[in-house]
Amino acid sequence: MDKKILIVDDEEAIVTLLRFNIEKAGFETDIAFDGKKAIKKAEKNNYALIVLDLMLPGLNGLEVCKYLRSHHNETPILMLTARGAEEDKIKGLELGADDYLTKPFSPKEVVARINAILRRTTALQNQKSTTLKIGDITIYPERYEAVKNGESISFTRKEFELLYYLAKHAGRVLSRDQLLLAVWNYDFVGDTRIVDVHVSRLREKIEVDTKNPRYIKTIRGLGYKMEDAFR
Repeated sequence: MDKKILIVDDEEAIVTLLRFNIEKAGFETDIAFDGKKAIKKAEKNNYALIVLDLMLPGLNGLEVCKYLRSHHNETPILMLTARGAEEDKIKGLELGADDYLTKPFSPKEVVARINAILRRTTALQNQKSTTLKIGDITIYPERYEAVKNGESISFTRKEFELLYYLAKHAGRVLSRDQLLLAVWNYDFVGDTRIVDVHVSRLREKIEVDTKNPRYIKTIRGLGYKMEDAFR
């Protein structure tokens, strides 16, 4: 796996601090000071991860994240911001960011978050041969894709990771907190709306009737459960 990290921030002091600590942890680094340059570099290079500030000149971090995910760039993203509002965190995660840190932060925590994200990514890559079948849905981890009735379904990386986790634990009731921790490795003030948003998106892609789902069941007061629709 490529060990280069792209740091995207318009504050030189922050970039210097991040670069020193990330390189000290054994990574190579590259830098972009605005959103447009970040996109250009992300399209030309294979990075292990992108550290992306929310407040950038030109295109902001949310717009950069949205662009990369819409163009099938699934490089893990750790988003940084000076804002503390929960809505900003939710929005970033909805758009496909893998984790979120609010400024001011400890450089050691940034490195710890980077390593945690990369461990999760590596673990999923190591499961590439573990094809799963639930009802008439076949899940292919190596392609971040599922096939239903012969038709391919594409997902964002987080949508796929949630689907894959639910399928791996089919028949078990999983709480929103469990899913948030397992898929996002993130726990912020117990706000689990991000899980509900992604479950809704999954249902739109795999269910015939989203109001009466056959696969992803809501267990009131507890969470969600994946069921084999053919059982």
